[in-house]
Amino acid sequence: MRIPSKWLAGITIFFIFGGIMASTWLGWWQTKSTKVPARFSSENYIEQYNPADIRGSYTFGEVSSLFNIPLSDLKIAFALSYDDISIIQLNQLEEIFTEAADNGKEIGTSSVQLFTAYYNNLPFDAMDEYLPQSAVSILLEKAQLSVERITYLESHTVNLDDFGINEEIPAPIPANEQEKQDEGASVEPILTEQEHSETEDYIIKGNTTFREVLDWGVSEETIKSILGNPMPNPLFTVKDYCMQEGLSFGSIKASLQLEVPAN
Repeated sequence: MRIPSKWLAGITIFFIFGGIMASTWLGWWQTKSTKVPARFSSENYIEQYNPADIRGSYTFGEVSSLFNIPLSDLKIAFALSYDDISIIQLNQLEEIFTEAADNGKEIGTSSVQLFTAYYNNLPFDAMDEYLPQSAVSILLEKAQLSVERITYLESHTVNLDDFGINEEIPAPIPANEQEKQDEGASVEPILTEQEHSETEDYIIKGNTTFREVLDWGVSEETIKSILGNPMPNPLFTVKDYCMQEGLSFGSIKASLQLEVPAN
């Protein structure tokens, strides 16, 4: 039997739109993508999302929501100074930490996967992911880290001072806001390489770790004597430790600085 062309067109439209309506009603039809990482198949973590499935297109806001990590912790961990980091995509970290990557210590999406897993005490097969010192400090304070994970972090921590970064790193911002900032931008004095070396080397600052102080020649016994406490984990920054123990960072910093041999 031959179907008239006008009927055929009507039948085709019916099936197309009827199929969409049925799919929508059943929850199969979606007009936008949803970012939901895979869940663990292990019985111990069956209902939890797997950090290894976090993608570069995710934003910090999505990571915060999916894995219950405060945005404030993520902001400090990755040294971002932009007010609202919730809109920053993870794949932008590679642009921010370009110099670290050039030195074989890439900080990017996989770093956020590692931080998220360690923060929530979830399984993660660490390969060669690096974290900023600020992220390690948060993990030491808030996460339940095994000896194995602490050992891993000891060799995969990036001190931003090594790359001339002493402040929080500005995150990418929208072009219209960038134009506003450029209009009122001030010129910062530029130090020569020699001047930078003279002013920055062997100076205890807020993000200086006890490992660096030890490497600079201050003995463990001297550090314990100044602190009046057992030797802290070398990965802790001097400032974070003082805040945690209720000590005066200024006083401890000054005492330790006096013990740093002239280099």
